[in-house]
Parts: sequence; C-alpha cells; structure tokens
Amino acid sequence: MTNEQWEILQRVLAGELIEPMPVGFIIDSPWLPGWAGISTFDYFTSEQLWFEANIKALNQFPDCLFLPGFWSEFGMCTEPSAFGAKCIWQENELPFAEKIITDIQEINALDKPNPKTDGLPPFVLNRLKHYQSQIERAGHAIKFAVSRGPLNIATFLMGATEFLMAIRVNPDEAHKLLGIATDFIVDWLELQAEAFPSIDGIFILDDIVGFLGEDDFKQAALGYLKRIFQSLNVSVRFFHNDAAGLVCAPYLAEIGVNLFNFSHQHSLDEMKNLTKNNVTLLGNIPPRDVLAAGTPQDVIGSVKTTLDEVTDKNRIILSCGGGIPPDVSTENIEAFLSAAG
Repeated sequence: MTNEQWEILQRVLAGELIEPMPVGFIIDSPWLPGWAGISTFDYFTSEQLWFEANIKALNQFPDCLFLPGFWSEFGMCTEPSAFGAKCIWQENELPFAEKIITDIQEINALDKPNPKTDGLPPFVLNRLKHYQSQIERAGHAIKFAVSRGPLNIATFLMGATEFLMAIRVNPDEAHKLLGIATDFIVDWLELQAEAFPSIDGIFILDDIVGFLGEDDFKQAALGYLKRIFQSLNVSVRFFHNDAAGLVCAPYLAEIGVNLFNFSHQHSLDEMKNLTKNNVTLLGNIPPRDVLAAGTPQDVIGSVKTTLDEVTDKNRIILSCGGGIPPDVSTENIEAFLSAAG
C-alpha cells in the first residue's frame, strides 16, 4: 500500500466519513494469475511473475486499496506445510495440503514448527525480501503480517469434519492442537514484523470460525483469536471470515479486530448493529455470482443497492464478501469503481 492509501485506511478505521467511499479488495492466488495471464503454478514458483502480476493490478486500479498488498503466499499450503503436510501442486489449480493427523491421539506427539526454517514460510519471507526494494520504489510498503487462523490450520491438519467433531468429542486434544497452532501463528507474525519494520497490521483468515455455534466459538476460538490479534502492537487488525459471520461479530472489538471482511449473505447494517459500529466493514456485494459472473451493469446495480441499503456510511470500505474470486474481469472491477464514485 502507498502512504496515501494507508492514511485513507487509518481515517476510515477512525470513523471518518470519506467521500467517495473507499473501495478495497483482497487479492491473491485465486484471482491474480488468471487475470494477469499466467498459470497458477508459475505465479507460485516465479518471484518475478508474482511481482509483475501484483504490480500490474496496482497500476491498472490505482484507486483500489488492495489488501494485504503484495501478498506473498502459497495458497492454503503456507502454514500447514510447516507442520509437515504434503502439498499437491497443479498447473492452474490452487495447491492443496493433505492432512497429517489420522488419529486424534497423534496430536499429543505434535510439535510446534519453527517458521524460520520449516515448510514454506521461509520462502514467503524470502520472496518479500528479494522484492522489497522494488515494492518500495513503486511507492508501496509491506504493511501486513499475514497468517491463516488456528481453526483453519487445524482443519487442514486433521480434516474439517474430524476437527469440528473433536471440539465436542475430544476437547482436550482439540485445544492442544489449537494451542500449538496459535503459538506457531504468533511466532510467524512476530517473524514477519521483525523482518519488515514497515508492518503495522495483522491479517488473519479463518473461515472455520463461521462453522461454530456461539458456545463453541467462545470455547474454541475466542481466546485464541484474542491472543493472536493482540500479539503485535499494530494499528490495523484485519479479520477475514466469509463463512457465517454472525457468531463472531459481537466479539470482534473484544478480540481486537478493527477491520472485518465477511460473507455477502450478511448486510452491512446487520454487521454494524452486531459490532456496535466499532469495527470497519469491508464488503459487501456477492463475489462469485455478481463480481465474477455478472455483467458490468449487474456489478453497478449491486453496488448501488448496497449503498442504498446502509443507513450509516462511516467505517465502510466497499468490496465483495470475500476475496476476489477467479475470473473477475477488468471491466467488472472498473464498473465497481464507477458505481462507488
């Protein structure tokens, strides 16, 4: 992000009403490679192509806040790989991490990985180090430490159904796994912040939170998320959960979150009420059915409907309910910006 964009983000977080309303999108490997005309595999394996795809988006849409900005990642494999997960790679599909826990008791033998040396995290950092000077020459800075959340990591390591059942059936083992994952995430965030002093934000992604009821959320997510979001002294604490977001919304301020990206199935007004307007909202048109599959006129209509339906327009950054999905066209993003302006 540029200094000007970071200042705009800070002003929105502080509750200042900015006109026209800012537009921001989460962009990463599901969208960028295809839009930039390269394969997903090349995007992950060529630092130069990764950089060129990101800078192309920034130059094409200079009025967008792209979050987290120059996201150095290997899809869902980044964090699970540090635990020893086998990563499956294909030319034009996102990589997949195979689970490593087939028996609940195997959690008792699980060690916390070292993000400096284990799996793909060292490659994530090195890619940013190699291109830091070029990122800065382009007028941008590395502003976010990024990680998948503890429940997200846990489900990759043992399977989503198995982990969600373990919360109820084997709570001791489930909490041990969540504790190890949380300790690792804190180490990983701290390592990123140490490597790049320009970092002033945390970005955590954990859709599995949306699969929990309130009691399970308070038992199996609240404390771990609070520890993660309060692990660094930063001004932006950004949480992405585009599964059901109602369960976590009332607790976001307590956790420390001040920027939230959530499912398009929840209205901005609904989220404002649940968060008591203490959290800036990033949303909220349908990402797949409108932004990707719709026409430019569909996008314009959806943005205008979103704006018409919200009564309090402070603490909002217009976006879609999730990251930009595959196949979103330049024309649809331009239509979004036109409608917002």
